[in-house]
Amino acid sequence: MRSPIFARFSLLILLYILPCLLVIEYFMLILHLKKTDTILNLIAGKIIKEMNTVCVIEDDLTLSLMLRTWLTKKNFAVVSAVNISEAKRRLKKQLPDIVLSDMRLPDGDGLSLLKWVKKIDSSLPYIMMTSYAEIPAAVESIKEGAFDYVSKPLNTDELLVKIEQAIAHRPNSSDFVKAPKSDAFEQTEQEEMQIRIAEQDYVAGSSPQYKKLYEYVDLVAPTNMSVFILGESGVGKERIAQLIHQKSERSDAPFVAVDCGVMSKELSASEFFGHIKGSFTGAINNKKGFFLTANGGTVFLDEVGNLSPTVQVQLLRVLQEKRIRPVGSEKDIPVNVRVIAATNEKIDVNVPNPSFRLDLFHRLSEFVLQVPNLRECRDDIPLYLEYFLEKSNRELNKNVSGFTEEVAEILKKYDWRGNLREMKNAVSRMVLVSKNKKITKEDLPDNIA
Repeated sequence: MRSPIFARFSLLILLYILPCLLVIEYFMLILHLKKTDTILNLIAGKIIKEMNTVCVIEDDLTLSLMLRTWLTKKNFAVVSAVNISEAKRRLKKQLPDIVLSDMRLPDGDGLSLLKWVKKIDSSLPYIMMTSYAEIPAAVESIKEGAFDYVSKPLNTDELLVKIEQAIAHRPNSSDFVKAPKSDAFEQTEQEEMQIRIAEQDYVAGSSPQYKKLYEYVDLVAPTNMSVFILGESGVGKERIAQLIHQKSERSDAPFVAVDCGVMSKELSASEFFGHIKGSFTGAINNKKGFFLTANGGTVFLDEVGNLSPTVQVQLLRVLQEKRIRPVGSEKDIPVNVRVIAATNEKIDVNVPNPSFRLDLFHRLSEFVLQVPNLRECRDDIPLYLEYFLEKSNRELNKNVSGFTEEVAEILKKYDWRGNLREMKNAVSRMVLVSKNKKITKEDLPDNIA
């Protein structure tokens, strides 16, 4: 039989000592969890540190998009801006690991932005992108604190080396761990980039054929020469005509596009040159016509070869004399209009064409531009697909992030006989029917799959 003392001692252990031990064990467990959480946070911080952020400041959205895609593949986070004011807003929110800026920007130059950045953080690496003609200014930027400069067209291998060197040479870069970017900020940045892409009227290809085309556009745009644009259906001939107008001294005056392929032969003279009231049945009011409407600006004649022989003769006279005569009028009216024409037909000046006057062709073709088709520029296909994807996302209120690798390869190999117009329609359809984050093979139109 146990003694009363042993019984009291057992009761003491049960009531007092055992609960104390449980409390101590509980606090030990909490302390262990906190240490584990700290270790996990350090690991997470290291991961965040390894994904460095590049702030790309470039007003050419085509180049900006290409840099974003390339840098993302190289495991960089990318923040974009198209001008100095937007860049300052971005940098005030959060400093990146490095700034990659164009020298020429719409609201200033990269040199002034560099000086502003150095006042905020003198250790922040800054690389200037510049053309060969601006190299003296780029050298000046190094004197002002830039890490280095790269010349356009960009050599991505050289650029990657310089970015990595700049980040590695930043003071205390090995100890620098930025606060993680919030999901909301990441989403806002991505959405704003998508909006800028979607609202852009066109995206410039980077293949040699497109580069040559845009060089010629820049060359002929400031002149008053008539331009004849050749190219397959859907390659964007009207967009090239608009670009010539925008880059000319007539850019503030009207740009009038005319689809000659759908114009009535009976009323085409009235549409082009106007008419006076009562000049024919149905002419209940005076009408200015395309040429007077575009006076001081540009008239774009798409599929000009479809014009009737009578209108071709009248058009030739207008081009020679710079005057029009409205239907039913006896007076000529002087006009100052630049004419840009286009056709998807192959024109051979050595072969007679009964439907299109050769003298009119020579008058219209003071400068001839050939727009390449997509089959000639397959390396540009991913760029155009991305452009139409973002545009379709915005128009259809969708959020498709891209194409699977299988689909991207299929689309790159497809012939695109309808060129950009066919691609735009195909991508819009794929975005509409897609139920996934990325477009899969099941989303492809039957003629492509």
